[in-house]
Amino acid sequence: MNYWLMKSEPQAFSITDLKSRPKKTEHWDGVRNYQARNFMRAMKKGDLAFCYHSSCEAPGVYGIIEIARAAYPDPSARDPENHHYDPRSTPERPLWYMVDVRYKREFKRPVTLTAIKMQAALKQMHLVQRGSRLSVMPVTAKQWNTIMKLTEEKFP
Repeated sequence: MNYWLMKSEPQAFSITDLKSRPKKTEHWDGVRNYQARNFMRAMKKGDLAFCYHSSCEAPGVYGIIEIARAAYPDPSARDPENHHYDPRSTPERPLWYMVDVRYKREFKRPVTLTAIKMQAALKQMHLVQRGSRLSVMPVTAKQWNTIMKLTEEKFP
């Protein structure tokens, strides 16, 4: 199993939004960065990811989601009416991909970016690297376990 961190602005899509979806499952679309796309293409069904809320009062990890379906072409790239439209992406040569994610749990309190930055064990995490703005990134097992300890919750 691999671990990931997936960012979303909570006003656009939050862990609470995912929890309210039918079967607590939704596609994660609109990624338009090649490195983030490549990370998504590496995701496997059953992998776990932290749901990270960005551009909000308290940025941080708010819960856990599961990859419910591995990467497949993102149709929003081919829809001229969609703000994620990219005319270079075609059915024969899709440029952009998405995954389906399923709600696993929401933390009683988030692990804030400030708390993450204070952990020596997380200094190498992609999230805290200077200039890193990726919306999808890998997390090592050690980083995952460190963040889970910060939640003070048991999982599973």
